[in-house]
Order: sequence, then structure tokens, then C-alpha cells
Amino acid sequence: MITRLLEKNIKADLFKGKTIILYGARQAGKTTLVQKILGDFGHEGRYLNCEILSVEQSLKEAEPEKLKAFLGDYKVIVLDEAQNIPETGRILKIITDSLKEVQIIATGSSSFDLAYKTSEPMTGRVIHHILYPLSVMEIKADADWLSVDAKLDKLLRFGSYPEVYTSNEDDAIKKLNEISFSYLFKDLLKFEGIKKSSLLKNLVLSLALQLGNEVTYNELAAKLGVSSLTIQKYIDLLEQSFVLFKLNSFSRNIRKELSKSFKIYFYDNGIRNALINNFNPLSLRNDVGALWENFCIAERIKLNSYSNKKVNIYFWRTYDQKEVDYVEEVGGVISGYELKYSAKQKIKIPKSFTEAYSAKVFKVDRSNYWEFFA
Repeated sequence: MITRLLEKNIKADLFKGKTIILYGARQAGKTTLVQKILGDFGHEGRYLNCEILSVEQSLKEAEPEKLKAFLGDYKVIVLDEAQNIPETGRILKIITDSLKEVQIIATGSSSFDLAYKTSEPMTGRVIHHILYPLSVMEIKADADWLSVDAKLDKLLRFGSYPEVYTSNEDDAIKKLNEISFSYLFKDLLKFEGIKKSSLLKNLVLSLALQLGNEVTYNELAAKLGVSSLTIQKYIDLLEQSFVLFKLNSFSRNIRKELSKSFKIYFYDNGIRNALINNFNPLSLRNDVGALWENFCIAERIKLNSYSNKKVNIYFWRTYDQKEVDYVEEVGGVISGYELKYSAKQKIKIPKSFTEAYSAKVFKVDRSNYWEFFA
């Protein structure tokens, strides 16, 4: 079993008088992680799956004594898929306030659902964590950089969901198709604001085909025949379900900079490739550059998140085609990165960017990528 970097972060937050909420996409390994943490407590730990009706019904009683009687005399209790509990926030508030000796770890695969249900009732009572698919640093810690490099092409094609990463290619494809079409939209399609599943799937396919390209809400709306507000709502929900993320264009109102477009990337290359049904070897693909960008930026997000580093992320481009693939802003310091799969590919660093923002631009390629993830 590959040790998850988030494990030490969660353990450091135990018994601080707050409920720990663990978010992450379905199949990213949340249940495995919390059960591993529970294992440290032996008979003092209890796991409850809130998708089971009997558990859900038992946890809807908003009375401290009844909740305590059901939960039992345990030190740590995991409530897996806690968004299924009626009035989740109210119930977790009661448990947190009245059972102070108990550490609750609640998981949820859709932050828009669980966060909404817990935001007001749980103010000041919760610590949030996000678990992503396996990171390169987690894989490296389990082996070494040579092992990571040997599997790099596989990571670009199949991604790093735990069960996918440990499977052969045929099984990896089956698993990715299962995740993409059975699990990926499960929470979204239950959400009351999603009325057209076909629109959702067409939007995600369109975004997958335009990976790393600049898009606008109006452009997508015109293509799919709906309003730009609908497109914006669906993309927001896809972000909160940990399917994809958005990079806005970086601008400080310097003339000719783009300001309204954005780029879409996926948290996992394998999910993106499953959506377009393309798992071909890199030598047969024309989207290697986009796959490399997606991989590098997603890995950087994992690194920053697990390091508790607050980072604003963007891309930068001007109307006359000067660009920087990825931009980070940390404490007012701006850094740019050009993401190129081939070490032989030359880059041209735009002076208009470096001079305007006193920024440095670095190249990340196959020969030095580990420095970007460490």
C-alpha cells in the first residue's frame, strides 16, 4: 500500500476539538486512507458507511443521547460519504459539541454538497483536507525517481487513481471507464441544479477535447446551445466534484493581455483520456503537449495542497501570442513555468512578462520535472 502524504496532515489535526472533513473524488482512496488511520486505534476506532440506509437513518436523530448511544464508546469515528446524512451540518455540530472526547472524521466526494450542508452549522468546528489521486511524490516515496520515470508514459496515459495505477493496461482501461461513467457524475446527477445529464456529458467531452486550450463561457454556450450562466454553473460544480479545474488568465491590466478566457485541465490524465476514449501510446498521439501540461499542473496542485501552501495559479498570454503556460503567485512573488515534454524543445521567455512582474520563468520538461514536484 502506497502511503498517502495527507495521512500525516490528518493525524496532526486529530483531537483538536474539531471535526475533520476529508474531500476527494470517488475512488481517489479516501476510504482506504481513513481506515488506515483507524487501524492505529484498534478497537477504539469505528467505521460507518453513510451510504448504507440503516446508518443514515440512525444518524438523523438530532438528540445527543441517541447519537451517543448509536455511535458508541469509541475514540475515533469515521463517517464515510457523510453528505448522505439528513441535515449533515446540524448532526455533525451536535456530535462535535456534545461528544467532545470523540474525534469525527467525515468524508465526502462532492464538496459542493457536503460543504454547503456543513458551512453555517459547523463554523469554527471543522478542519478541511482534500485527497487527490496518487501524486508523483507518493509514488516516489514508495520506490524512487527511476521507478517514477519508468512509469511516466503510463501516468500520462492512464493517470494515477490508486486502483488504476496498480493495474495492467487492460484492467486500467476497464477501471477508468468504470470511474468515468459510473462514479464520476454520480454526485452531480443527484444535485438538483443538474437537469440535463446529456448536457453535462457533452460539456465534459468538449472540455476534454480542448484540454489546455483557451475557452470562454460564451464560446462553450454557443457550441452547446445553452446560456453562458448554465455553462458557468456546470463547470463550477465539476470543479467542486474534483473532476477538473480552471486556470484563469493572469492580468494586471497591462495592454494586450487576455483577461476573460480560461483554460480547463483535469485532476487526472486517465479520466480525461477515458472521456475521449484514447489510451494510445504517446508515439501515436498528437496531444502529448497538452497531456504533459495537465500532468505537471495537477501534480503541482497536489504538492501545494499537501504542503499547505496557499498559491494563486494562472496562465498568461497576450493577444499577439506571447505566453507562459503556468503562473504562480505566492506572497506577491510571481513565477512562470513553460511546460514542455521534450527537453530538446526550445522556449522563448517573453520580456513583457518578466519585466512587468519582475518574474522569472523556468522550463519544466522530461529531464527535470522532479524538481517541479519536490
